Amino acid sequence: MASTPRTVQSYLDERPAWADGTPSPGTPITPMQIRIWALASAGKFFEGMVVFMGGIALPLIAQEFAISKLQHGLVTAASLAGILVGASLLGGLADRHGRKRLFVFEMVIFTVFLVLVCFSPDIWWLLACLFGIGIALGCDYPTAHLIISETTSTHLRGRLVLGAFAFQAVGALFGTAVGYLILANVQDIGAWRWMYAVAVIPALAVVAARLTITESPHFLMVNGRLEAARASTLRLLKREPTYPRAIDLAEPQGADGSAETGYGALFSRRNIRATMLASVPWFLQDLGTYGIGIFTPVILASTIGSAQEHATSIAVLVQKDMIAAKGAALIDVLLLVGILAAILFADRVGRIRLQVVGFVGCALGLAIAVLSATTDGATQTALIFVGFMLFNFMTNMGPNAQTYLIAGEVFPTEIRAKGAGFAASFAKIGAVATAFLFPILLTDIGTEVLLGGLVVTSLLGALITYIFRIETAGRSLETIGDEPFTL
Repeated sequence: MASTPRTVQSYLDERPAWADGTPSPGTPITPMQIRIWALASAGKFFEGMVVFMGGIALPLIAQEFAISKLQHGLVTAASLAGILVGASLLGGLADRHGRKRLFVFEMVIFTVFLVLVCFSPDIWWLLACLFGIGIALGCDYPTAHLIISETTSTHLRGRLVLGAFAFQAVGALFGTAVGYLILANVQDIGAWRWMYAVAVIPALAVVAARLTITESPHFLMVNGRLEAARASTLRLLKREPTYPRAIDLAEPQGADGSAETGYGALFSRRNIRATMLASVPWFLQDLGTYGIGIFTPVILASTIGSAQEHATSIAVLVQKDMIAAKGAALIDVLLLVGILAAILFADRVGRIRLQVVGFVGCALGLAIAVLSATTDGATQTALIFVGFMLFNFMTNMGPNAQTYLIAGEVFPTEIRAKGAGFAASFAKIGAVATAFLFPILLTDIGTEVLLGGLVVTSLLGALITYIFRIETAGRSLETIGDEPFTL
């Protein structure tokens, strides 16, 4: 008896049933799906490690190369500027050349520039390499999300994507720990080079492993490659005992090849709501997340670190950096706790509600940190820690996690990489501006005024999220985006 053609997503969403027809509570995840998830998680781990470790490496880099205030800002902004370029320039290519090809290529780029960073002879070489690393990490924003979301079931999609995203927080914590351990054992101005070198061998292993995964069957279907999509779905769902034994695919609704696929499609009447929701709140949250994340060690060093304003020797500089690193590590733990809360609640509570609540919580945490300027001593330290810890928890439970998740869900398959890539690039405009201007503004206007401005942007993020809301929790990728745009 001939089977009825079905969509890719219906095969991915199929659940086993008992003999009386009662469905089981979940869809078993296959070995290939686990492999894809693990390799996508590795990319987010490297991002968190390299970007957030930069805050610890920065004082040593500044001392070795005797950099100016302008160059100081360029170092912190270089990798973020690369992410801005890579997310749209390379990430968007995944809509043309495939998710897997870009998934492998971005990690090759990352590894090459990581090695080159370790041998930087001057500040300009270092800036170029950090920019190259950022390009690779930017490409990973859309491709890592898509390679998971397009190869998994609807009810697991949110948890798996956010589970992978959690490794950004793990990487940030690991990078802080690596920085501290290297500082404790390598009392040398070049210790920062060893921090970056730690990631080289693991990155090579990830490159090799990414070559072994299957292509997204959703991508193959919208590009008219029916046989390849059938083979990819079978390989993706390979399990013991074998099921399904055969795949008979039908094109998803609307996949007639007539849809606009250029970047202009992001601003069409059909997709403008998704573009606004995916990009503007992400931009606003990156202002705070990257500013606070990168400069937490710097801010802590000025409040709980050495009393000396300027380090008079390498030993003093390293000691001050170590004190700040320990404080940053304690605060960064809340990033991990926050993302675990996001994994737990994203499908139960919904993406939009978590993002709105998270933005408001970020504003509250930053407001507490601002209050520290009115006190001193132990009270000041306590307020800074409480404020930053609340901010880190709320941003990872809310906007830092949900903006990433939403951006890869709200666009149709044919422009999903472009949409997610554009949103990530637009967000990184805020991150780059923050990273570049933070060192200058911390000196010129002070910590409390800077943090006060971020309170306002966080509240604005909550408002924009609510206005352009599209809830994607529990919905198939093949049906999201059909709503008309109304305010």
